[in-house]
Amino acid sequence: MFSNDHTMLFGGGFMWLVWVLIIIAFVFILKILINKDQSSNNSAIETLKIRLARGDIDENEFQRKRKELEG
Repeated sequence: MFSNDHTMLFGGGFMWLVWVLIIIAFVFILKILINKDQSSNNSAIETLKIRLARGDIDENEFQRKRKELEG
């Protein structure tokens, strides 16, 4: 059951640590992806506000595009 080089001890005893690290990495990557999506949506709304202020789009078009971005 145990070998002379203690592979069973390392594989069995510390395998939980590997799984914890994998789960932490997965959650971290998921959090980055969610934040990236939200920040790109916010920058798009900011761009719409700038276009409205410059007069490139009117209020109705601004509201329509903002609803598309938010929903």
